[in-house]
Amino acid sequence: MATTASQRFLALDVFRGLTICFMIIVNTSGNYETTFPALLHASWHGFTPTDLVFPSFLFAVGNAMSFVMPKWADRSSGYVVGKILKRTALIFLLGFLMYWFPFFRYDETGHLTLSPFSETRVFGVLQRIALAYCMASLMLYFFKTRTTVIITCLILLLYWPILYYFGDQPDPYGIHNNAVLKLDTWLIGTKHLYTGEGFPFDPEGLLSTFPAIGNVVAGFLVGNYIRRKGKTYEGLTKLLLAGFILLVIAHFWNYVFPINKKLWTSSFVLHTVALDCMIISFVIYIIDFRKKTSWTYFFEVFGRNPLTIYLFSELMATIFFMIQVEPGINVYSWLFLYIFGYATSFMGFIGPYTGAFLQAVFYMLLCWCVGYFMDKRKIYLRV
Repeated sequence: MATTASQRFLALDVFRGLTICFMIIVNTSGNYETTFPALLHASWHGFTPTDLVFPSFLFAVGNAMSFVMPKWADRSSGYVVGKILKRTALIFLLGFLMYWFPFFRYDETGHLTLSPFSETRVFGVLQRIALAYCMASLMLYFFKTRTTVIITCLILLLYWPILYYFGDQPDPYGIHNNAVLKLDTWLIGTKHLYTGEGFPFDPEGLLSTFPAIGNVVAGFLVGNYIRRKGKTYEGLTKLLLAGFILLVIAHFWNYVFPINKKLWTSSFVLHTVALDCMIISFVIYIIDFRKKTSWTYFFEVFGRNPLTIYLFSELMATIFFMIQVEPGINVYSWLFLYIFGYATSFMGFIGPYTGAFLQAVFYMLLCWCVGYFMDKRKIYLRV
């Protein structure tokens, strides 16, 4: 029994590790103007491999919950709710502080001042993880599995007319016309929103966090199923079949409710859950059925400290962008221009696209070294 549990946790660690590894690569391209299209998010409607990263992490959160929640059976409701709310608050706070970092900036006169809270992004990646985890955990604990699935399906179904009727016609799913932007603007104001689209719009806004609960709940269901039947070919076949069926449903739903990561549409949820079912089936097949584990340790390193390594990758990238090597050229730009890019690079023959990708891989390996150091010293930070 101990061996089985270990193998299943190994598959989960590897799945999480694959997600974090790819997440760092797509977040840290050497130059976004020369990034391979597959390593960029879809500009609006549509889907790229990069769009699978974040929902896969939510799916992995649900997987982990399926192993943790049985341990709460003998605990009081106060203990469990306190545990869930504490974890939610910590993850949300870490996400907020990550966007506020480095907390100081130079004003127009050149003096160092505190970065104003009034201009700090409120929602984001970790904040969505915290809120989706919180809502999924509370539903699963108080309502149990069947009722939670029904509520989750209702959320996905209702999200469709909410976006349609509260968005501006004739294009309620447009980037400037959607209900997600409207709610966030009314609730927290434009200065607290992400501006990477060229104007204030947060792809991790509050309204679009509700359908993201579906990725966590789906991960929980799959984790539970794997615990019961994941060691049989029949169980793995049914998991693949479920993924295929969801993929077909998402495909046809896309015609009327477009697959859109930035709005986190319900068709996007089904599409990503389907792909995750197939990917985790493949990982389990290789590890548990074929017993091929010589390749897994690299990803285990990421999977054992996912939150810590993700935070390190984001904060270190911020520092690289802050430090000026030359006037107008920060550390990250310098690495691309003189090491991984083209221009005067000694690796110029590889071209700017490959150079940008190699710089992201280099940065990912730097983060891996941090994880390796922690793993060898048995340092595992949990919240």
